[in-house]
Amino acid sequence: MKIGIIGAQNSGKTTIFNALTGLDAEVTSYASQKLEPNLGVVDVIDPRITWLKKHYEPKKTIYATIEYIDFAGLSSGAKRGDVFSSESMNLMKTADAYAVVLRNFEDPASGDVPDPVYELDSIESNLIFSDLLVAEKRLDKIALSKKRGIKDNALLIEEKAIKKIVASCSDDIPVRNIKFASDELKAIRGFQFLSQKPLLVILNSPDDTYGQHQEMLKKLNERYLSIEFAGNFEMELLALEEDEAAEFMKDLGIETSARDRLMQASYKLLGYLSFFTVGKDEVRAWTINRGDTAVEAAGKIHSDLARGFIRAECFSYEVLKEHGSEKALRDKGLFRLEGKEYLVKDGDILNIRFSV
Repeated sequence: MKIGIIGAQNSGKTTIFNALTGLDAEVTSYASQKLEPNLGVVDVIDPRITWLKKHYEPKKTIYATIEYIDFAGLSSGAKRGDVFSSESMNLMKTADAYAVVLRNFEDPASGDVPDPVYELDSIESNLIFSDLLVAEKRLDKIALSKKRGIKDNALLIEEKAIKKIVASCSDDIPVRNIKFASDELKAIRGFQFLSQKPLLVILNSPDDTYGQHQEMLKKLNERYLSIEFAGNFEMELLALEEDEAAEFMKDLGIETSARDRLMQASYKLLGYLSFFTVGKDEVRAWTINRGDTAVEAAGKIHSDLARGFIRAECFSYEVLKEHGSEKALRDKGLFRLEGKEYLVKDGDILNIRFSV
């Protein structure tokens, strides 16, 4: 899973990035800010994997991971459409979703009071405008192809989809809000339009007012899944021992870390779930889409498993933990054999039977 972190300059998004990854990327502002993104990969510390590790004592344990990409802050003075370089856009297209960091504290450099809703509108408008430029350019190329006599069905389907995007983006409506037919979605898949990506909001508040912005959060949640962070506090927690950090979190009313909360929000936003494979050699978490079938889960492990799929031996983490062993599950008839169309559930433990 890749999450792109975007936001206005001095919104504290690199502070958020450091809190999420445990890295020490330079926190800069305005003219001194570098253009290259910061990259960090973190394990999704799922307590279920931790329990399975103790239970099976494998040689290797592999958690799911999230890659965070911290892009350069967007300049409030830039012209519409000029805030994303071509290099940034290419990398932004690889993200599965964006976390938009909104400043909810007075700007120490200028003294400006925060306006999170305005920042969100500005960022989203630039995502949409970037998509409009791409779509208009593609329409010109399609028109040129048609003049040359290329009018196959695939091109006409793509043209229909691109025209929808141009019309929508011209009205400042993101691509994710457009209703496409399945063949149209397939036709535009390669473009990876920025405003088509799922988006969540991080309201970055100061330590002393954290938890006191419910009206603002309510307003933001009406548009996107939104969570509140105290970015500076979260970054400082990394330097503390576990017990000390827990005490400070309790004092501020934070039940779980920024990393855990954003991980949970990301899985919810993208509709992802985790299934597990277990054994003495390896315990591993796999991330798939909610609604994926057993054969699709098998393909996530290896293409040969999907190609030669026969059955999936299946039981849930919860049932294993309740009864204590695979033998107990077999004795009680709680081991299941599922076919290709079985919809994998969060927490399923799978062993794929296959033949190639």
